[in-house]
Amino acid sequence: MGIFNKSSRIHIHNIGFISTRIAGTDGVSLEIQKWAEVLERNRYNCFYFAGKLDRPKAQSYLVDEAFFEHPEVKEINEAVFGKRVRSPKISKKVDQLKHKLKAELYRFRDKFQIDLIIPENALAIPMNIPLGLAITEFIAETGIPTIAHHHDFAWERDRFLVNACEDYLHTAFPPNLPNIQHVVINSLASQQLSYRRGISNTIIPNVLDYLIGPPEGRIPCNEIREKIGLAPDDVFILQPTRVIPRKRIERSIEIVKAVNEALGKKNRVLVISHASGDEGDEYYRRIKEYAREVGVQLVHIDHLISENSGSESGGPSYSIADIYRCADLVTYPSGYEGFGNAFLEAIYFKKPVVVNRYSIYIVDIEPKNFDVIVMDEFVSPSVVQNIIQVLQDPVRQKEMVDHNYELAKKYFSYEVLEAKLLHLLKHYDQ
Repeated sequence: MGIFNKSSRIHIHNIGFISTRIAGTDGVSLEIQKWAEVLERNRYNCFYFAGKLDRPKAQSYLVDEAFFEHPEVKEINEAVFGKRVRSPKISKKVDQLKHKLKAELYRFRDKFQIDLIIPENALAIPMNIPLGLAITEFIAETGIPTIAHHHDFAWERDRFLVNACEDYLHTAFPPNLPNIQHVVINSLASQQLSYRRGISNTIIPNVLDYLIGPPEGRIPCNEIREKIGLAPDDVFILQPTRVIPRKRIERSIEIVKAVNEALGKKNRVLVISHASGDEGDEYYRRIKEYAREVGVQLVHIDHLISENSGSESGGPSYSIADIYRCADLVTYPSGYEGFGNAFLEAIYFKKPVVVNRYSIYIVDIEPKNFDVIVMDEFVSPSVVQNIIQVLQDPVRQKEMVDHNYELAKKYFSYEVLEAKLLHLLKHYDQ
């Protein structure tokens, strides 16, 4: 945690979230929304700076070059990752973009009278190097109170290990400045941040509003099932993630095949709620081919989902809540996760969940004694048998999901976030 001079404390009213993207249903954007809800119910005003935005226009500051898919940012990434040496041309481009983005940060601060900033993963994973450098210099030059929220670091991703930008990574991913308080989402990240950079930090896990609970469904499940292509007695198995390699969706395909064979079902469908991510389409093509080989149909419904159900003009017509509510089983077979939003969502919507024992699950979630169907890297006969037992025993299923909900309310609720976040703000506010 950074050292802050108490004599220079100011009142915090306006808070600025800064990220490369604050839009859609990726994990970072979802957590920004949750943090904003908690801050706003405590009478803070929230504003947003990013390269892609879907927040209210009156509270938003859009800068195209902040987006990690901006052509110039992609050119930089292609030139520095997987390489050992970078060209002077790329160094100059980084410097030019950094200065432009820093100037925009000053305008953002002045336009909305920002008192404190919360960089969201922009000082952790180097998807946009100029943005990270710009934020770092902006903090160093202004001394603005900062809570840096880190979801995943460069050292956690193989694609960043070989690079020609180690100087940038040590400067800004993350920076070690006295007016920054650092927040991570799991205990392994906390240990590594302290060990690698000598930076103390606070752990705030991902959360959901378990005190309020999920919304009531407005769309009948039979309508949703029909739209997806499921008969009333088919098993609705949901993979609620993006299509990227670390999600290990081939395991979910194997679960669909094995469960339907055991139940004597011919219609083998895996429903995937999100589109491909930012890691290319090669993995998507591979799992399509694998599903075809084993006789499983993949149904992508990202085009049917919007933040609120019941949209007009033929656009997306269902919310993610509608989809969860109608699922029979949630699969979460990831090989790696920073925390596990989809796991918390399955618990929130009171659905049985199959989860692979990824490292953060083992360390931060499993000790809480959730009642879930676990697998160790592969779909064993015992995993399939456990799934069948849960699907066929409504009493067992209700005991399971109710138990899990109460645990999540205790450990991963908005109230947990609120207590920790307000404690951090007290270091600056008076």
